[in-house]
Amino acid sequence: MTAAPAYSGTRDYIASPELMQTVNVAVTLSRPLLIKGEPGTGKTMLALSIARGLNLDLIVWNIKSTTKAQDGLYVYDTVQRLYDSQFGDHNVADITQYIKLGKLGEAFMAEKRVVLLIDEIDKADLEFPNDLLWELDQMEFYIPETKETVRAKQRPIVIITSNAEKELPDAFLRRCVFHYIEFPDEEMMKRIVTVHQPDLEERLLEYAVQAFYWLRGVRGLQKKPSTSELIDWVQALALNGLDRESIINRLPFLGVLLKKDQDVGTAARALKSRLMGSGSK
Repeated sequence: MTAAPAYSGTRDYIASPELMQTVNVAVTLSRPLLIKGEPGTGKTMLALSIARGLNLDLIVWNIKSTTKAQDGLYVYDTVQRLYDSQFGDHNVADITQYIKLGKLGEAFMAEKRVVLLIDEIDKADLEFPNDLLWELDQMEFYIPETKETVRAKQRPIVIITSNAEKELPDAFLRRCVFHYIEFPDEEMMKRIVTVHQPDLEERLLEYAVQAFYWLRGVRGLQKKPSTSELIDWVQALALNGLDRESIINRLPFLGVLLKKDQDVGTAARALKSRLMGSGSK
């Protein structure tokens, strides 16, 4: 038997060795991979990278506060059937034409293996994960309206992300392989930024990353700047040709990094205090 190809990252996604190993363990065990980490650590982009790295299609199920597990299986359009029975010329006795598969159903019915991303599962209510236990375990679900069972033709690779807004049920967690993506250290962050900004001057990147991590260390920030905000910030710095003193001591374009007015004020006070301390030495 030919071994399935292993995930080893992609050119546009820098994954740690531990993360790549965990992805491959989850694939081998045929278990959903639950990914946690603070915003901006690449949880959602991981699924895209896995799909690209393994040459598979990606199906994305974006979870909202109103999402129900049933939405991912199928929807029975009773309204359209009623409309057709009154005004249309369709054979309304054929219920199958009013059954529309959800994202999980699409993944099950795909002829080739796919990557299924269930994004931000913790946004839904507490019962949502439990309502998917059977489907994710057995890779099938039953449609009472047509008396049919939908079984996965090829078991999808399931990636589930969570921002830890609420705790997930133990029964659900037991069925997953778990990985927490740590926020990148400075060296890995430079590699990540370089992937997105390959022509960035090395010194500018050094100054920007130094200032970025100082800012993340400021006490009292309600929302620390993330990787995506750093990538935008270095682009703004590069376009304006700023030097080290301007970047380190002024933190220009602070609104690119911080998105809350309280945080902007906190950062400005911390920067002023730091400069006063430096000047008194």
